[in-house]
Amino acid sequence: MSRTAPAVSATAAPGEPARTALRVCPLCEATCGLTLTIEGSRVTRARGDRDDIFSRGFICPKGASFGELDADPDRLRTPLIRENGELRDATWQEAFDLIAARIRPLIEQHGPNAVGVVLGNPNVHTMAGGLYPPVLLSALGTRNVYSASTLDQMPKHVSSGLLFGSATAIPVPDLDRTDHLLLLGANPLESNGSLCTAPDFPGKLKALRRRGGTLTVVDPRRTRTAQLADRHVAIRPGTDALLLAALTQVLFEEGLADLGALAGHVEGVAEVEAAVKDFTPEAVAEACDMDAEEIRTMARELAGAPTAAVYGRIGSCTVEHGTLASWLVDVLNVLTGNLDRPGGALFPLSATERAPRPAAPGKGFSLGRWNSRVSGHPEAKGELPIAALAEEIETPGQGQIRALIVIAANPVLSAPDGDRLDRALAGLGLMVSVDPYLNETSRHADVVLPPPPPSRSPHFDFAFNALAVSNQARFSPAAVPLEEGLMDECEIHARLILAVSGMHGAEPSAVDDMVINSTLAKAVADPASPVHGRAAEDVAAELTGRTGAERRLDMMLRLGPYGLTLDMLLEAPHGVDLGPLRPRVPQILRTRSGRVELLPGPIADDLPRLRTALAARPEGLVLVGRRHLRSNNSWLHNVPALNGGSNRCTLHMHPDDAARLGLEDGATVSVTGDGGVVAAPVEITDSVRPGVVSLPHGWGHDRPGIRMSVAADRPGVNVNQLLDGSRLDPLSGTAVLNAIPVDVAPSR
Repeated sequence: MSRTAPAVSATAAPGEPARTALRVCPLCEATCGLTLTIEGSRVTRARGDRDDIFSRGFICPKGASFGELDADPDRLRTPLIRENGELRDATWQEAFDLIAARIRPLIEQHGPNAVGVVLGNPNVHTMAGGLYPPVLLSALGTRNVYSASTLDQMPKHVSSGLLFGSATAIPVPDLDRTDHLLLLGANPLESNGSLCTAPDFPGKLKALRRRGGTLTVVDPRRTRTAQLADRHVAIRPGTDALLLAALTQVLFEEGLADLGALAGHVEGVAEVEAAVKDFTPEAVAEACDMDAEEIRTMARELAGAPTAAVYGRIGSCTVEHGTLASWLVDVLNVLTGNLDRPGGALFPLSATERAPRPAAPGKGFSLGRWNSRVSGHPEAKGELPIAALAEEIETPGQGQIRALIVIAANPVLSAPDGDRLDRALAGLGLMVSVDPYLNETSRHADVVLPPPPPSRSPHFDFAFNALAVSNQARFSPAAVPLEEGLMDECEIHARLILAVSGMHGAEPSAVDDMVINSTLAKAVADPASPVHGRAAEDVAAELTGRTGAERRLDMMLRLGPYGLTLDMLLEAPHGVDLGPLRPRVPQILRTRSGRVELLPGPIADDLPRLRTALAARPEGLVLVGRRHLRSNNSWLHNVPALNGGSNRCTLHMHPDDAARLGLEDGATVSVTGDGGVVAAPVEITDSVRPGVVSLPHGWGHDRPGIRMSVAADRPGVNVNQLLDGSRLDPLSGTAVLNAIPVDVAPSR
């Protein structure tokens, strides 16, 4: 299919030289600094910013493709609205008029829960996604909130909430200073890191080994990260929690537990010792398919290292015991004295976090404050499992989802049983998508609101600075001015909020003014705030920024822990270095006791389920996912430079399994799971352990009506169609995407 560039100036005017602009890359969690070359309004080159205080010039293929993504001719440039069953180009006024006219009567008739909201992964990569969704949810008042978190990281939020009293208090490994890193279910050489913002993660792991440190990788696949390790443990998928429990048991049995400086801030140590006493290395060895003595050696090395950190990610989260595994990661960090100390696992301090307040007990963290209407799934962190979205749309009754707002999400590909969700979306009374593409999900929308290319938007990382391995702050102004017909992404969000809240027609600045006035009114009354006792209107008058969003950022910086302002960031285009991570306990704790609560009640109640896994043995093949450096879920598959090479949708299978099934490399096979069947070419490789097969996530671009020509030319298959949504981690509601049983057979 031919791809024609949009009708905009792509090159500089005759005699006009190319210029450069600095930009933080928004395409993965590493947040690397870029130097863009711009000709006219076109980004023609992207390279690493060598002077960036965080990334120091590092760049990956995603960042290098910034210009190609930015100029993608398949990106929508005008809103779309549905008339007579077909989507047509529309004006911005028409789009927001339609939303306002249809959503308010629906809410008034059926209540706020008749509207569902889905937030996708790209939200955390934009300023708009960081600032406006909370305001939208408050305006709607709905409890039907779903996000990519229940397909990825919710187990870590839940375990952190239960341990520390805050679901956003997530410790990260101190990569630059640790002596020993135990890494489970993560492949940062491909993903660039997750829940651990670290530009040049590969370089940091290599530096660890150069300084004499130890890297242990636990993964059923011999990934690029595993190849770098001192020890690669090819564990049976889904048994990470058993291994972690056994490591914990050894620490107690051999007297290796030593909490160090944290000892006075932890309760429940004896209770954890009693809870894990049955998980001896000998008890878990067969289930994990490991040698018991190797488990003991791992525990001794972890305890004996001068400093150490345990880090687990998606492979240990998106499994049957994801929350227990996430909890045990930090239990090990606590018991070895490595939580909240340099070289261990520390809590970052973002420049836009509230200024530190005195240590004191908090409200704690609760699960299940409400439940989903159909299956009764408990909420976690204000969200319901996205695996339950289809049934909430399909099932009639009070609280049925009749309208859906989808912001930067593609759940038809990312959530279990996309075919069912695809059918459910077609039956909605109203669907609004904020998305630059007409993809597998947004093709169902009645209104599509496309944000501009990333070069046209300012950038600040609200989410990832709170997970960074070094405290820093960087702001990127828009590199290219908005062209006629495009709308600023923050303005799109603000107008959407006005449309759903009964304020349609008001100026978008009203949303930002409301947030600023409300925030400052609380801040000036807060004794711990840097503006305590001042007049809120005086503080508001000092805020700078060209837009309401920038004024809000300036406010957050001023109220934050470092006394920064937006002007300070503008004067430091390569970023402001705020220093290495530092201990933050007990100030960060918000549990009811004011201490780390090492064995919270919901965790204790779930441990019997882990004991039953001691006897579980898969009889056939189990499926795991995989990531590629040139991909990020489904939203980069339309960039030609990121397609090809090893970034292919193939089923990895060990030679022994292929021989047993009579399969040759490249043969097409049928893969059958709980939710359906997909056909994919098999790729025979010993990088995956026997008994395990692997399909990548984010493919399946073969549905009619999408406008993503590159992705459609190489559609692949949707691995999540193998799931029916019934397999969930009960504490977090996270879909079990890994270690699921499948049957593989030659296609007929």
